[in-house]
Amino acid sequence: MLFVLAAAWVGRSLSQAGKTPARATSVQYGRDILPILSANCFVCHGPDEKGRKAGLRLDVREVATKPARSGLRPIVPGDPKASELIARVFSMDSDRMPPAKSHPPLKEAEKQLLKRWVEEGAEYQQHWAYVAPRRPPLPVTKMKGWARNPIDHFILARLEKEGLKPSAEADRYTLARRVAIDLTGLPPTLDAVDRFVGDPSPDAYEKYVDRLFDSPAYGERWAQVWLDLARYADSNGFATDNLRTIWRYRDWVIQAINQNMPFDQFTIEQIAGDLLPTPTTDQLIATAFHRNTLTNDEGGTDDEEWRVAAVVDRVNTTLQVWMGVTIGCAQCHNHKYDAFSQEEYFRVFAILNQTEDSDKPDNRPTLPTPTPEDEQKKVDLQGKVSALEKELYRTDIKLLEAQKMWEQNVKLDKLPANIKTIVALPPSKRSEAQSAELTKYFRSVAPELKDTREKIVAAQKQLAGLKMTATPIMRELPEGKKRVTKIHIRGNFLDQGKVVSPGVPAVLHAFPPGKTPDRLALAKWLIDNKNPLTARVAVNRYWEHLFGMGLMETPDDWGVRGKLPNHPELLDWLATEFMAPHPTLSPEGRGQGKWDVKKLLRLIVTSATYRQSSKVTPEVLEKDPDNRLFGRGARFRSSAEAVRDQTLFASGLLSPKLYGAPVRPPRPKLGLTAAFGGTMDWDASPGDDKYRRALYTFVRRSSPYPSMATFDAPDRNVCTVKRPRTNTPLQALVTLNDPVFVEAAQALARRIVKEGGASLESKARHGFRLCLTRPPSDKELGRLVDLFQKAREEYVRKPKESLEMATQPLGPVPPGMDAVDLAAWTVVGNVLLNLDEMFAKR
Repeated sequence: MLFVLAAAWVGRSLSQAGKTPARATSVQYGRDILPILSANCFVCHGPDEKGRKAGLRLDVREVATKPARSGLRPIVPGDPKASELIARVFSMDSDRMPPAKSHPPLKEAEKQLLKRWVEEGAEYQQHWAYVAPRRPPLPVTKMKGWARNPIDHFILARLEKEGLKPSAEADRYTLARRVAIDLTGLPPTLDAVDRFVGDPSPDAYEKYVDRLFDSPAYGERWAQVWLDLARYADSNGFATDNLRTIWRYRDWVIQAINQNMPFDQFTIEQIAGDLLPTPTTDQLIATAFHRNTLTNDEGGTDDEEWRVAAVVDRVNTTLQVWMGVTIGCAQCHNHKYDAFSQEEYFRVFAILNQTEDSDKPDNRPTLPTPTPEDEQKKVDLQGKVSALEKELYRTDIKLLEAQKMWEQNVKLDKLPANIKTIVALPPSKRSEAQSAELTKYFRSVAPELKDTREKIVAAQKQLAGLKMTATPIMRELPEGKKRVTKIHIRGNFLDQGKVVSPGVPAVLHAFPPGKTPDRLALAKWLIDNKNPLTARVAVNRYWEHLFGMGLMETPDDWGVRGKLPNHPELLDWLATEFMAPHPTLSPEGRGQGKWDVKKLLRLIVTSATYRQSSKVTPEVLEKDPDNRLFGRGARFRSSAEAVRDQTLFASGLLSPKLYGAPVRPPRPKLGLTAAFGGTMDWDASPGDDKYRRALYTFVRRSSPYPSMATFDAPDRNVCTVKRPRTNTPLQALVTLNDPVFVEAAQALARRIVKEGGASLESKARHGFRLCLTRPPSDKELGRLVDLFQKAREEYVRKPKESLEMATQPLGPVPPGMDAVDLAAWTVVGNVLLNLDEMFAKR
């Protein structure tokens, strides 16, 4: 079926896509016309055949320019007076389009654009996002000396076009904090900041950035981003919401990011690690990406219904995460706006429909692996067993002689039937296989080897006794049991239509010819350089997390309803830079990044664009209120996880422990239970585990951790491409009163007293820097000292309250410290930990 060839890349001709060059026009289809048609017309006159009204289709030029059922031509290129589309949108009568009952009339400017477009030939071009990116040249700029790398040339050129200048570079304290939080999710240590601030070398900032990349916290910070996409959770979901053991996948993500696994390999292992030749344990665990789907283990549910629901989720998630397309709309019908048919949806479904999992409560198939604590023990024991087995079957003259004597004297009626037959044969008549079988049996009973056998049994017993973690993984059905995939009518798995074969949407690049259309082929298709979307979507995602806004503002929709990029040339330059070199592309179209994520992030954070101050002038605020031009540094609230982690880090409570089973920090007990399960409440993890990074917090889908949910952390039921960023009074109540944050304020007070020096000023200065990195101004310092003195005066009169403020819930006053002082510094610490600058990246 022929589908839409939509929106042109702004300023780009079809010649770049290998098409016939379009006539230069002042009205551009992608920029001016497609947004009007997709918002007002395509729902009734677009790709969806079943939802189409009057048989009229406006998304395909060949159809839109032919006579309709009425005999009138919707679009007559070059002649708006003869074009029924123009007549209808300008009509004041009941035949006005779009219909008054469903849409308001088009704005006058929109009508005039449509008219001019028809006058100029009504050219259609392929949607920009479906054309593979090409590397644009660096733009020429007037301002010299500002740009530090190619990114800056694109940003500066756009600013100059708008009559703006870039902002000055932020000071070193601001940069140190900004880039540390961006790359590791944590503030820098004061020693690291002072080292950077005092480094006079011209590459001081670059060296500081490289040290951040080397921190294990880097993998933890960016794993949190990926786990949103992977819809990672520690429970099955739905009403029962029983627990699931899948944290080994979370650890795999952290390790892969810290090892800087290339993004293409990162993709392949998660989509199809089990289909690689001789996959490793880690590659099998990586496939848990698609075992994060919900499992409905409520009694009486239909396993096949929910297995199908999991495959549907995998189709939607795969193309959302890697390509940013809303293919999920085509599950029940042809997409209303984009070039995806329902049949094509189920072609992708067919690829993912061949795995063994089938909505079982135990989440099988699973891969048992030892806990991290027992991992080395397993390796040692396996080595011991291997060495003992070599000893058992060593070539030894004495053992050969002993075997001969045994054969002569053994009682045949005591032997297994197969061994009895071999012993009865003369040695010269035995085959090689029979001789080997006999030797193996003898070694299993020979008195001379009893000690070795006992050691093997003991080691194997120890191996069997290791604590194992069963991680859900992907595994293909064996040949002969493959499923047949049919279209589900209106998305109903019980109402099936025609059989479909595995494949991908025709509007995108072709599936590799001659390849088995399985998950491995799909993974390679996703990261092929001919793929127009994967690299763009990836670089845009990283940019968005660093700047608070992507180069393309609708990361969850790169289709015709998505917004056009604010910086299309920069987006394509970064995409081609990120990809690995491709031999079939010309040199200017080849990427050099080899899918290297650290290299991409380093390029962005070392740019002059990233280093700008976030201070804003009234003129810039008026011209660019949302900073879409990136003419100043980003300023936005940190993620839910970073809010908690930064607080614990500043207080000195944060545990540096990596990996392992999820932990349970303190949370209110509400007496809630799952609909068909146990309590939702929990006891806080003991020791340092309750102070671990938020990444390791137990994620129960039906009962998310309250304080992080308040800061917009998702419940992980489905893939989350972009979190909302809200500002509510509840957030202030959390950071002021939640026991975790109160305890952090108490710990910060003890740290201030212990490390801050002798004077009140030095203590206040130290506490301020622990929270905000930079030194306080004299005014800020004076206010903190004044606050401490007033709080202390109050607590001197209230010893009971001071003791409670200093110790509940953290614990007894340390030897040598005063409860009244600690209570007053706790008040100061609570204020510091609630400053806007604590939670807003600047």
